[in-house]
Amino acid sequence: MLNRRELVVSGVATSFLAGCAALPPSGDRSPIVFVHGNGDSAAVWQSTIWRFESNGWPRERLFALDQPMPLARDDDTVAQPGRSSTAESLAFLRAEVDRVLKTTGATKVILVANSRGGNTVRNYVQNGGGAARVSHAVLGGTPAHGVWAVKGFNEQNEYSGLSTFMQQLNAPKGPGGDEVTPGVRWLTLRSDNNDKYAQPDGAMIGAPGQPTNIGYDAPALKGATNVVLPRVDHREAALSPAAFGATWMFLTGAAPARTDIAAEADIVLDGRVTGLGLSSTDPASGAFPNNLPVVGAQVAVYATDPASGARQGDAVHRKTVGADGRWGPFQAKPGLAYEFEISAAGYATTHVFRSPFPRSSGIVNLQPTRILPADSDARAIVVFSRPRGYFDAQRDTMRFDGKATLPGVPPRGAGVSTSKLKLDSDMPRAVSGEFNGERITGLVWPAAPGHVTVLELTY
Repeated sequence: MLNRRELVVSGVATSFLAGCAALPPSGDRSPIVFVHGNGDSAAVWQSTIWRFESNGWPRERLFALDQPMPLARDDDTVAQPGRSSTAESLAFLRAEVDRVLKTTGATKVILVANSRGGNTVRNYVQNGGGAARVSHAVLGGTPAHGVWAVKGFNEQNEYSGLSTFMQQLNAPKGPGGDEVTPGVRWLTLRSDNNDKYAQPDGAMIGAPGQPTNIGYDAPALKGATNVVLPRVDHREAALSPAAFGATWMFLTGAAPARTDIAAEADIVLDGRVTGLGLSSTDPASGAFPNNLPVVGAQVAVYATDPASGARQGDAVHRKTVGADGRWGPFQAKPGLAYEFEISAAGYATTHVFRSPFPRSSGIVNLQPTRILPADSDARAIVVFSRPRGYFDAQRDTMRFDGKATLPGVPPRGAGVSTSKLKLDSDMPRAVSGEFNGERITGLVWPAAPGHVTVLELTY
């Protein structure tokens, strides 16, 4: 590995970070463009955007993107249905940055990315003209040197450290041999040893005992400010309060006034209903996400009793989704928990239960699910989901339907973001998920007529 200067941040301000950058007062702040990772959507940035707003960054200067096909190809050089190449990702980001610059009248943007999105940012800055349009780039949990670097093993996958794509990104730049493009201020955020995609052993990617030839420091880059966030997982390296605090300090030169989220009295929610593709060769193997609108989907929103998940009266909002995919706007009430019911042809009727929303958001994205053949024996299905992080049995306090052991969550390591209960009874009852103080309660719905319950964490 190249020598990369790193700083461990444990929740306190540091003079090293504070001296990295300084931006104008809040009224003149640059637009920030948030770039999600592999298989994700703009929705992962919800709590991060709330934290920026809570510290005074103008809402109209914060933009989260939805890449239409967010999953990487198996081989970056070979077209694959439902997947995107590195070149396609670059073109998408370039067009979106141009749109933001035109909308805001700004001359440059700040790019904040997680996982795959970080390498898209690097590619855009280095090869797509982004160096003239970007002032700062923050990369959280980005596999900057690959997830593996094994000769003869998927070498042209964009996550291979030996791929043509990765080799050209990391080619030395300038007299100091930096790995980042000069002229842009760079920050990388990584875990100490809890990122499933930065492990010397292949266990977390299904190859236990096999060396990956990648170290815990793989997300760090020579020439960037490199910060270590202890015990965060792959997603939390970009999406956690600690990641926000380090990002804010890097951008402004001072610690944020708060890393919690300030509540609003007037809450308006909106987002997009997006779909799931199926493999054309093996539909039973599972569904994969995209960010294409599910036109014609029906969305109904119900206020619920937070203790039982029961609906409190009729739907408070209904909409048929059009070509833009949007299901709102919806005027929510502070302190109320809601169920979002999504019905769409070819999908299970999906009942998504959420905690009360503290602030407005335009990226409350909804995704109906499918009941796959492997789950056809279940009388009822309940999914406990954490989109902005993973479940870590050694680190987190959690319970699902009253049990501390979550189905599918390993006893060691942070690498699973969902847990699924397959129940042998479809009798209506309350089911709860708890995670580090956040508790969501929903209702069990029968699987036979095509219903699935999802308990979706916000934090």
